[in-house]
Amino acid sequence: MKKALITGITGQDGAYLADFLLRKGYTVHGIIRRASTFNTDRIDNLYKDPHDPKAKLLLHYGDMTDGTSLRRIIEKVQPDEVYNLGAQSHVKVSFEQPEYTADVVYMGALRLLEALRDYIEVSDLQVKVYQAGSSEMYGASKPPQTETTPFHPRSPYAVSKLAAHWLGVNYREAYGMFISNGILFNHESPMRGETFVTRKITRAVGRIKLGLQDKLYLGNLDAKRDWGFAGDYVEAMWLMLQEDEADDFVVSTGEMHSVKEFAHMAFKLAELDWEKYVEIDERYFRPTEVDALCGDSSKARKQLDWAPKVDFPTLVKMMVDHDMELAKQEATLKAAGHEIGLRQLKQS
Repeated sequence: MKKALITGITGQDGAYLADFLLRKGYTVHGIIRRASTFNTDRIDNLYKDPHDPKAKLLLHYGDMTDGTSLRRIIEKVQPDEVYNLGAQSHVKVSFEQPEYTADVVYMGALRLLEALRDYIEVSDLQVKVYQAGSSEMYGASKPPQTETTPFHPRSPYAVSKLAAHWLGVNYREAYGMFISNGILFNHESPMRGETFVTRKITRAVGRIKLGLQDKLYLGNLDAKRDWGFAGDYVEAMWLMLQEDEADDFVVSTGEMHSVKEFAHMAFKLAELDWEKYVEIDERYFRPTEVDALCGDSSKARKQLDWAPKVDFPTLVKMMVDHDMELAKQEATLKAAGHEIGLRQLKQS
């Protein structure tokens, strides 16, 4: 039975990956940060009490900014595969917190790779590593972007991800470690954080439809992205680590849509005219904008035999349906005056 260690397991990708690996028969270990409130809602459905002999998902307190905790967890878990998904992943926030972003994304990757290098040397065991890259690393480079397209990052987040990417390449070449870089283009789901533009839109659609919200404020409507389904993309992560040799892969749909298109489709599903509710707020514009990202995933499709299963309209509908249901629950709780339930719903 293989053991996998996931950093960032409480995030969207971590939750989908944990579910995928558990269904593959893995024992899954996840690193979570200590917080005064529960932040494990995305994986609560997968979790069993660790005293249960059938428990296959085990959580450990640690942090990407704490190298000692990473070393301790690796030595305890003795993983076969490590998926580094831990990050401060909000691009706009990275302009407000560049130092923290670099510490978690770049230095965090360095701490993890150093801990793994020492563990591999002492144990003489192979550990396969997945390093989560981002299409944001391409930044101003013209689409379509492939594994050989020059990088031109346009945010502290993108710069940090690119540094972590090159760390993976360097440790692979210098120490012979199995490290595959996944350059994933935007991938969404009903579990996407509500501050990301796609989920911000679909959440607003449900709330506006039920009279819980009046307006939706967005930034650059003309920004174009290659949007896929997160559940499809975690399969590509796993496939990379099943290869005999480590490599770098673009994971994408190959289709590009604007924020405006996403908003139009989402509101239309709720029989609403998006132009009546969407307003521009310049606070949501980035200091350096990324105009267009569209990936060419030919290499992954051929070498990994991977392809996305969920298309763009299906993805948007999936998210709208989910957030419409959330809005209905919120409306019911509000009508009944359940303030505690409302707070819990918003936290989830």
